[in-house]
Amino acid sequence: MAELWDVEIDPDHFKQVLGYFSTGVVVVTALDGGQPVGMSAQSVVSLSLDPPLVLFCPARSSTTWPRIQRARSFALNILAADQQQLSDGFARSGADKFAGVEWAAGHTGAPLLAGAIGHVECQLENVYPGGDHEIAVGRVVDLGVRRDASPLIYFRGAYSSL
Repeated sequence: MAELWDVEIDPDHFKQVLGYFSTGVVVVTALDGGQPVGMSAQSVVSLSLDPPLVLFCPARSSTTWPRIQRARSFALNILAADQQQLSDGFARSGADKFAGVEWAAGHTGAPLLAGAIGHVECQLENVYPGGDHEIAVGRVVDLGVRRDASPLIYFRGAYSSL
């Protein structure tokens, strides 16, 4: 009999089943050498109240993540249901993701995106290995709700809203 940890899980089946867990969508932003950088993310978790910590999980293959890591601070911009296009733009690689995007510098200098429901600004606390992703833990230094709207939700491989 095989040990439980020796069982192989089909990646497509894994994605299909976990797709039934709905998540919110954020854009993680930072300033790297004075230049705004950002990426879409949905693996975001409130981790601790004392101290206030959050985490997100960037792919090791991301070209944006090393720039956010180098910045040592970042903002999680919580997207509204009408911001699907913004999420798509920040999910692309190689383009000028900030072209035509309105933003203002937050407390840490990280870009706070116009129209986002809210933001959570953090100092990067720790980074841990997580398979083909990394686990980035941030200490919250500022946060707020910016408008009352329905969130952008990701469910079963597609965008949705409440």
